[in-house]
Amino acid sequence: MIEQLDLARLQQSLAGSPLAEWADDLPAQIGAKLAVGHGDLERWQAALAALPAITPSQTELVNEFRLDAPLDEATREQLLHALQGLIPWRKGPFQLFGVHVDTEWRSDWKWARVSPHLDLKGKRVLDVGCGNGYYMWRMLGAGAGSVIGVDPNWLFLCQFLAAKRYLPDLPAWHLPLASEELPAKLQGFDTVFSMGVLYHRRSPIDHLLELKDCLRKGGELVLETLVVEGDAQQVLMPEDRYAMMRNVWFLPSVPALELWLRRAGFVDVRCVDVSVTSVAEQRATEWMRFQSLPDFLAPNDHSRTVENLPAPTRAVLIARKP
Repeated sequence: MIEQLDLARLQQSLAGSPLAEWADDLPAQIGAKLAVGHGDLERWQAALAALPAITPSQTELVNEFRLDAPLDEATREQLLHALQGLIPWRKGPFQLFGVHVDTEWRSDWKWARVSPHLDLKGKRVLDVGCGNGYYMWRMLGAGAGSVIGVDPNWLFLCQFLAAKRYLPDLPAWHLPLASEELPAKLQGFDTVFSMGVLYHRRSPIDHLLELKDCLRKGGELVLETLVVEGDAQQVLMPEDRYAMMRNVWFLPSVPALELWLRRAGFVDVRCVDVSVTSVAEQRATEWMRFQSLPDFLAPNDHSRTVENLPAPTRAVLIARKP
């Protein structure tokens, strides 16, 4: 699998940059993780190997993720079955040669809220907790010069590699690493994204400091996370679960989150979007058949979770490293 990660080309692209030394260490680091692996990795690798060879005649990443090419029905069926071998699909949707991967999340809606506030032209971007890489492709569509995503989930990596199979020359790399496995003080990215990560961190301020360490001076952080209403001192810490998730720690108000960012040393902090997550934006589909947001909300009051806490509301904040 390490060949599929295209690390040699990543190293070439980072040669002479502040990230070159880190890139040189990646084959050994990822090789060690592969040695541990995952029980389902062989099955997911088989799904990748079953993907038919197709050359896109049209590629669309600006307004959606869509690849097109004339296919016969047998090839389309082969593609469909291979992609189904990578279920569940959570972030998307993907339109792959007539196969509509209807993911749990309408991530395109979130991107439509975030992207108008960004200037990614020619930027070197890091996406922390990148999932299956959906946003990475959209970042390239928005003009990013290159995108590196990190996420330790092996299924998400395989889903990214399924898309990468048909876009091999685009400068996007998914690394099966947690953000904590990044070296300290990389200071090599123009823009760093952390979307849907902060509330999973036991120490959110440490996460913000780690993100700042990845940025060059003057670089920009794009932070998206769960929030609650309130003033700068308002933070919700669930007793046990939040929307049936155990690994949720802190949900700050927007003013509290702005304060956290300033205390972490960011400047020009601004909130660009606050949106309540609807059951149309996150739901079960044929491509993700497990429980989803409709099951996590109070049956008779979608403004509350099943634990009687405020229902998921997400904010996007942008801040700069001085």
